[in-house]
Amino acid sequence: MDINGQALVLQDIADLYKTAPKMERAAENTPLPVGTPAPDFELPDAQGDLVRLSDSQGKPLILVFYPLDWSPGCSQQLDLYQQELDEFEKRGVNLLAVSVDSIYSHGAWASVRGITFPLLSDFHPKGEVSRRYHVYRETDGFSERALYVLDAEGIIRYAHVSPYVHHIPDIYELFGVLDSLSETQPSG
Repeated sequence: MDINGQALVLQDIADLYKTAPKMERAAENTPLPVGTPAPDFELPDAQGDLVRLSDSQGKPLILVFYPLDWSPGCSQQLDLYQQELDEFEKRGVNLLAVSVDSIYSHGAWASVRGITFPLLSDFHPKGEVSRRYHVYRETDGFSERALYVLDAEGIIRYAHVSPYVHHIPDIYELFGVLDSLSETQPSG
């Protein structure tokens, strides 16, 4: 690939988010209430394999809704989660990330960014799962930046919608939620 006569390397592509248009709109939605069962769904991952939320039961899960692959805040947020994957694994938690982008966009973006946890495509019907979780932004055609922490039975124990779409949730707050969740779970 060539831009202005210069060959791009993979790192140049990975850094394109730094010059992308900003996304600074206020949140439009409030999340599902804590204590309710998380709606089940089935979405394809970047390889086209179907992932069902119900297949994750038995282990706590973080469900990450993010607006778009390649965007500034999403690149930073998912890079952070990838860098801290060991911390999530130490806490016995799986991650699933969902956006309205296609499986092809997810595959390319994950490859360029080195993301190894599943990116699920809420592409068709567009935003159906995001709508079920009350995080679809009708005015923009993508989801809020939102987090749900589900316990091993699939009950929502934490729900967060960022006040502005570009705000990345505090990872230390998330770790605190996960730690308090593990303290309240019976040991097996």
